[in-house]
Amino acid sequence: MLDVRESLAHKVAWISLVSNIILMLGKILIGWYGNSDSVFADGIHSAADVFASVIVLIVIKIASKPADAEHPYGHGKAEVIVSSIVGMILLVVALYIAYEALTGFLHPVSAPSILALWVALISYVSKLFLYRYSFKAADEHNSKAIEAIALDHKADIVASLAAAIGVILSIIGGAYGWDFLLYGDKLASIFVAYLIFRISKEMITESYDILLERSIDGETLKGIESIILTFKDVKRIDKIRAREQGHYILVDARISLFHDKTIKEGHDITKAIRDEIMKQYSVIKEVLIHVNPYYPEDSLQDDEKNKNNNQL
Repeated sequence: MLDVRESLAHKVAWISLVSNIILMLGKILIGWYGNSDSVFADGIHSAADVFASVIVLIVIKIASKPADAEHPYGHGKAEVIVSSIVGMILLVVALYIAYEALTGFLHPVSAPSILALWVALISYVSKLFLYRYSFKAADEHNSKAIEAIALDHKADIVASLAAAIGVILSIIGGAYGWDFLLYGDKLASIFVAYLIFRISKEMITESYDILLERSIDGETLKGIESIILTFKDVKRIDKIRAREQGHYILVDARISLFHDKTIKEGHDITKAIRDEIMKQYSVIKEVLIHVNPYYPEDSLQDDEKNKNNNQL
């Protein structure tokens, strides 16, 4: 499974890298010579994408390595680190683009070339395809590294569309002498910067939460609880928690079994629970279960607790 996942991640990263290099060169050159700040800014964004793709290619192999003595929980968080790095790169790009656009309002402007419009439209169509392809791959294999690439493409989709609109407005302004429309390209650049900032914020926040071992979503956690409670020998779930480790999840649970169960019986029950959880949730790669003894008087306490909760 890891080999297939790693192979797909490399494929997505290489496709992203090659396409971004082509788009980067086209948008930077045409944006510069075609007098379009928004297309040029989009080209700078693609340059950041190239760097991000290279990082992903380097780190994916590390993230797919199995657990070892020094990293008993595996290397999955390497992908999370990649996602945070890409997010920070995009944040710097967003600030740069915004600065260049705002300072551009202090100088006279002229209409961009029609060629800049074509480049922006080609970029939009290309990124739309790349986003759908990457997002589908990330969703199927639960890869944070591929998801980072997909989110990057998502930012490019709207950014390229905004750049195209900005170029159109500026061309119309130049053709009809409507000087205020000439600044449409500058406004589009600011909008592009805002979109990139939003994506970077989302990526950094998610990576930060995972690195701090935020709990998984409540629905999945309740699903795991339901599986455990289907085993009639389980009298109570004392505690359960789960955390993301990059592209997989680790689960810790404490359950109560009748105190007269033997060690072997307890082992067999927890193994069956573990196997069932991992069978129903392929993203879960480890389930650690601690067994507590359950006594007859515990049943009376549980009944009293449930009665009080129902009264509330």
